[in-house]
Amino acid sequence: MTEVVLHIYDVTNSGSEKTNNTIVQINRFFKDGIGLGGIFHSALQVYGDDEWSYGYCEQGTGVFSCPSGKNPMYTYREKIVLGKTECTKFIVNQMLRELSREWPGHTYDLLSKNCNHFCDLLCDKLGVPKIPGWVNRFANAGDTALEVAGNTAMRMKQAKTELVSASKVAYRFLSNVTSNVTNGSNGSPQRNGTLNNSDNGNFKLQGSWFKGILNTAKPSTSTEIGNKDEDANHAITNQKKQSRDSDVLLF
Repeated sequence: MTEVVLHIYDVTNSGSEKTNNTIVQINRFFKDGIGLGGIFHSALQVYGDDEWSYGYCEQGTGVFSCPSGKNPMYTYREKIVLGKTECTKFIVNQMLRELSREWPGHTYDLLSKNCNHFCDLLCDKLGVPKIPGWVNRFANAGDTALEVAGNTAMRMKQAKTELVSASKVAYRFLSNVTSNVTNGSNGSPQRNGTLNNSDNGNFKLQGSWFKGILNTAKPSTSTEIGNKDEDANHAITNQKKQSRDSDVLLF
């Protein structure tokens, strides 16, 4: 058994001293002041004097090692002993070789696949507690915000699709009604419970009225829905005019 040690750094590799100082101040306020978290780099030490972590590169693996607590790209903050692993040195080396293949540098993502995610996964493989939540809280919060935005967009798209489907169902229903009304006014034999010939005038008028509704209820595609406000207003005006004409004729 051997200890697994987490080394934590302030991320101060921006190339700007002013920006680096700002990050340090942010970390002091959000982590040291109110305990929420900050912008940190992390690495794990297990067997030996080196620490292991993950970062971006254009080619090859993103997994790398350096002397523990001495990464020159960042400002060292603290270390935390996470526990002891029962994995042998041979097994740990095998884990690191596998992770080196599975974590190429070009797949690095600040919010969803960074050094802290790598350390979490390695902790899980080593059988020790994961890194404290505050170490990667800012990245997790950003990733959650993107997921919420994506889900909202998907729900809006689904609602739009359902609206198109509903309009098609309504259109088919009105088509059947119009067809029945029109056929009933074409001189076909009258059955019990149907209108007699004296009502044909109103019957034909109702058929025309249904056709008017049908013209305005014809379903649009999802693309057309957002682009036909003006046509919809025009259709409503025509429908009102037809309704007024129908009222005059019926009375």
